[in-house]
Parts: sequence; structure tokens; C-alpha cells
Amino acid sequence: MTAVSTGDGSAAEGGPAIDVRGLRKSFGALEVLAGIDFSVARGEVVCVIGPSGSGKSTLLRCVNLLEEPTSGTVTVAGAEVTDPEVDIDRVRRRIGMVFQSFNLFPHLTALENLTLPQRRVLGRDKAEAARVARERLARVGLTDKESAYPAQLSGGQQQRVAIARALAMDPELMLFDEPTSALDPELVGDVLAVMRSLADEGMTMLVVTHEMSFAKEVADRVVFMDGGAIVEEGTPERVIGAPRHARTRSFLARLLTPATAELTEAAAAPHGAGERPGPA
Repeated sequence: MTAVSTGDGSAAEGGPAIDVRGLRKSFGALEVLAGIDFSVARGEVVCVIGPSGSGKSTLLRCVNLLEEPTSGTVTVAGAEVTDPEVDIDRVRRRIGMVFQSFNLFPHLTALENLTLPQRRVLGRDKAEAARVARERLARVGLTDKESAYPAQLSGGQQQRVAIARALAMDPELMLFDEPTSALDPELVGDVLAVMRSLADEGMTMLVVTHEMSFAKEVADRVVFMDGGAIVEEGTPERVIGAPRHARTRSFLARLLTPATAELTEAAAAPHGAGERPGPA
């Protein structure tokens, strides 16, 4: 059953949380998305993987209209965000988004970073906004950091504050754009743990990531993109464990076992194994 769009962000229940049809996006002569069709069911976790420049982040940004598609339709929670008449601000209230670079206000404490959007966008009073903020900070394990400014927090803590801020808006679904890519390796685990807990609680999530262990353990479905198109999609066991497309296999080999991939490519080079290449 397809949800009926009302144009204001409210919609009939039962349809997919996200539905993308014929999505194209170009920047001048460069086509970044070349006709994308896919959907995310309510309560589903979908991880989008692929090389840099494949269109993953652009796809995510088109979902909440941070990038305006060149053509095609995007429907979120029953509202078509690509409809010129849509109240996009109302729709965005139902979407939480976490970026690579945290995007916290540096002059505000962690608590204030969570209360400000609640008061301005949702109209909550100061006491209610603070109550919700403290609940969400506790949810990401940062109860003791409510008075800290972003500069006083590690990268992993800043990203958890950003997740808590998104959750404070009571979203129906969450978008994550490479949420661990700016973190030192030892800080990644705490952020992924929070995301795992959200998945366990049934949060609808669309995640652009290079964290294959997270995708294998948490995703209901994995989408591999390359060249602005979806090359293949399916369960993590199939796409990551037994990819059918040569491009997917090549990408995963480089990501998961880079040394082996380089040796394989060297062996397949024209000069052959055991031969020295001629002078450049």
C-alpha cells in the first residue's frame, strides 16, 4: 500500500519511510546520480556503501532536500519532498540527520545545543526542552557532559551529542552521512554502539558508511553504489559476504583486504608476476 501524501509532512501510515524514484542529480555537466530507485521500509536499517564520489552523500542529502534533485521524486513518511508545494520544514521535523562534521554550535554547551532547536522549531518551553535534552544525553552516555562546550569534548563525544540533538527532535527516521569518518579509530566504537542501540529499538535508519562490520551486524539491507547508480543491493550476507557484481567485489577487496587486493592487481598487470617493469 502506498501512503498518500498530504504535502505537509503528515501522511497515511503503511507506506515506506523513504521512497526514491528516478532520482537524478547533476552539477553542471557532471551527473552525480543517474536514475536511482529504492525504498526504505519503516523500522528498516539500510547501509549505503561505495567508493568516494559514487553519489552516496548526494543521495542522502536529496532525501531531505539539502540538495535539490534535477529530476525524479523523493517521498519521506508519505510526503513528497520534491513537490514544489510541500512544506519542507514540516517534513524535516520528522527527519534526524547526523553529518560527518558534527555541526555543533561552538559557543553553546552540549545541553544548549540540544535545547535550542527544540525551542525554536518545536516550540517547547525551557524546562521541557531541558528535560528532553538530558534524557537524550543520557541515552548516548553523556550525562556528565551537559555543561561542556564542543571544544572540551572528544570527536566521538561531539558526534554523540550530535546524535542526541537529532533524537531530541523526536524524529521518525534518521539519516547518517559517514558519522565516523572524521573520528580517530579508537573513538568509532562508542558512536557505532549508540547507532546499534537505535537499530535495536526499531529506528528507521539510512546510513552512508565505510564501516563494514557495522553494516554486516546491523543492516537489514546493504546498497552498493558506484558511478551514481545502484550496482547491487541485498542482505549484508549476500552483498558483503558473496557479492555478485565484479565492481562490488573489487571495492570490498580494497576496503577489507587492501594488501591482498594490491598484490592481486600487481599480478594481473601486463608485465606479469616475477617480471620487472621497464623504465617509466
